[in-house]
Amino acid sequence: MLFTIKIYTYAVILVIGSIFKLQKAKRLYQQPTTAEIRKEIFETPQNVSAKVMKATGTIVQVTGREKVPEGAVLYVANHQGLFDILSFLGHLDKPIGFIAKKEINKLPIIRSWMGLLNCVFIDRTDRRQSMNAINQGIENLKNGYSLVIFPEGTRSKGAELNEFKPGSLRLATKANVPIVPVTINGTYKMLEENNGRVNGTSVSMTIHDPIFPENYASLKSAELAKELQDIVQSGLPQTNKQEKIKEEFVITTR
Repeated sequence: MLFTIKIYTYAVILVIGSIFKLQKAKRLYQQPTTAEIRKEIFETPQNVSAKVMKATGTIVQVTGREKVPEGAVLYVANHQGLFDILSFLGHLDKPIGFIAKKEINKLPIIRSWMGLLNCVFIDRTDRRQSMNAINQGIENLKNGYSLVIFPEGTRSKGAELNEFKPGSLRLATKANVPIVPVTINGTYKMLEENNGRVNGTSVSMTIHDPIFPENYASLKSAELAKELQDIVQSGLPQTNKQEKIKEEFVITTR
């Protein structure tokens, strides 16, 4: 538990220490947007996230960065744990925002940085607000800002993949941007598997081939969600899938 407290304290110190850079980032945000400005604004959240991940003793390995096309894309990933977000921010090496739950908007300093990254806060209990958030996300993508979504809707807190919900994929279909599936594996071992205690481990992020608008235009939302789920599943260890099939077989034969 002492190690967990140290990690959270270190993270808080890094966030507080970013205040001066936050002021500069706000000034940059007011200027006409360029790729260079987006990269400069993103640099601090990226560094803070990478430092926190490193402090936990976790090694993040990313494969497939070269597959990400230029311009705005919608990253679609599985959601194993709380540290998924820091893994993306610290190791993707490209400016990104998130469709994030509204509770994060209550965190001082962090919410300001997330605003500069064009993140969108969503209240899943309020249908109207959720629709407004999705529409804002669509506009952000159209304006050139890449976003990450977790279509499972919540953390799986393990290696198994939950069903992808098709609603959030409107972000890509309405903005007409490429979809980049990403499989993340191992983050649940950092926290969720240890009853809230932080632990170092190995995390892998596999970036799959993008799906371009002309390839998904003919698919229904449910079909697209299933295809993306299958792609993300393919990046998880085969043993996980075999264990799941075995468990389902045992249940049905009892």
